[in-house]
Amino acid sequence: MKNKFLVFVVCVLAIFCFFPFAKASASQIEILSKSALLMSADSGEILYQYNADEKRPIASMVKIMTLLLCFDSIADKKISFDDMVTISERASSMGGSQAFLDAGSQYKVDDLLKSIAISSANDSCVAMAEHISGSVEDFVNLMNKKANQLQMNDTVFVNCTGLPVAGQFSTANDVAKMFGELIKYDDYFKYTSIWMDDFVHPGGRVTGLTNTNKLIRQYNGCDAGKTGYTSEAKHCLAATAKRNDMRLISVIVGGPDSKTRFEENKKLFDFGFANYQNKVFLKKGEVLEQKATVFGGKNKELSGFVKDNLTLFGKKGDNKGELQTEYFENIKAPVKKGDIIGKAFIKNQGEILAQTDILCAIDVQKAGFVDNFNEIISSW
Repeated sequence: MKNKFLVFVVCVLAIFCFFPFAKASASQIEILSKSALLMSADSGEILYQYNADEKRPIASMVKIMTLLLCFDSIADKKISFDDMVTISERASSMGGSQAFLDAGSQYKVDDLLKSIAISSANDSCVAMAEHISGSVEDFVNLMNKKANQLQMNDTVFVNCTGLPVAGQFSTANDVAKMFGELIKYDDYFKYTSIWMDDFVHPGGRVTGLTNTNKLIRQYNGCDAGKTGYTSEAKHCLAATAKRNDMRLISVIVGGPDSKTRFEENKKLFDFGFANYQNKVFLKKGEVLEQKATVFGGKNKELSGFVKDNLTLFGKKGDNKGELQTEYFENIKAPVKKGDIIGKAFIKNQGEILAQTDILCAIDVQKAGFVDNFNEIISSW
């Protein structure tokens, strides 16, 4: 009996070894929602799409653009995280999801952004819109201008919250574009992984915030997302997850129920992580072993480091691409730390697939008379 069981086990193992199960293909992904899209956040390549250009209401995913413009304004130093925002009657009277802001009170930008990112606060969106542009209407114009810049050609914004309104629509494709821009801001992620938090009002009153994106607790690698729901738009979710130096963006629009939107985002992520990779050739800030020659400087050589990650996105098992680094010829002192002194490439049969700058790692001063004299003496 034991021998028969041993033979059975060996046979099963042999099947797994010699006939491995195929990874799921895109055609095998079943989507019940109205639209879906999976995109590489690193390369922008679309890995899966279903009705991704169908124009639909997207509910609170509109707030992705609201947040993007907030972070743009901070990056441009037009506002700061420590700015105090006075809450208008219009902002405090917003319905739907809200932080229950007190009209006439002042709140930090940092706290308002947190309430938008975590619990989709409509009142905080209006407050930020008024703080940045003076009025919601002017802010919406800014939203549409940004959409045009991002080539979101199938999107029109009418408000900054996503509450139901005639004439406001987008697509899964366009949502992925604006979400891809938002997640370029590292500060955005300081809010998105918070599950629950206390929002303390100036008078001491506390509003509990709960993250609407359940995937941050349910899916390994998911660290940000924006949900949305109205009876017209149904259940929506744009989410991002990162594993092994690869970040993906998934978008679901018009899910039949809340559970489905989360499950279908998981399904898209599973497909992406199972079938694709983002091969890292050089990491941002990595110092190269090869040194560059500098002429007329106190140093004769200098080290270089790469400006950005040098990666190549593609299907697993695809090993195309070779790393090449080239320093500029005739680098002359003085050279400052951070100056561009070369290029790093990923090439395939002469074609450049990706590239980044090589920056000088040290300051190199121009050699003076004494330096040149000492060099002559030392060479004797």
